[in-house]
Amino acid sequence: MSAAAIIIERVDPSGDEARWCVEQYFAELSERFADGFDSDATAPADDDELVAPHGAFLVARLAGEAVGCGAVKTWTPASADVGGVADIKRMWVSPRVRGEGLGKRLLEALEREAIALGLGTARLETNRSLAEALAMYRGRGYREIEPYSGDPYADFAFERELAARD
Repeated sequence: MSAAAIIIERVDPSGDEARWCVEQYFAELSERFADGFDSDATAPADDDELVAPHGAFLVARLAGEAVGCGAVKTWTPASADVGGVADIKRMWVSPRVRGEGLGKRLLEALEREAIALGLGTARLETNRSLAEALAMYRGRGYREIEPYSGDPYADFAFERELAARD
């Protein structure tokens, strides 16, 4: 597989393909989290928050098949004197394409979407069970902050200024 063969595109978060990706993501969390995962208990990312002008939902495809997804939503809108804050959610990469750099590409695409929405800071939360994600976020320059959403699965939270490097 060539990472260059993977296409990342914005899609409707209510569409079948987006829903399928999120289902795969939630199923994997249920397997990986020590006490399982309840999608009703996690911080929400409603469809209307994941479309412009509030956010975006991205799907990564290889040969037309969905192999990853991620979303960005506005956490705090930009104002005349303060840049807004993006919340990156629902990042998932299919196990069959892991190790090819897709997670980093997807994260970079989500950061570009945040910038396009006028948001200068990206935040995200993750669970201790997702060691690969923790390493990727730290490697991309995210710094640890206090969890902010009240999500019961958020063991770690990270933040990164986008305008400084992008």
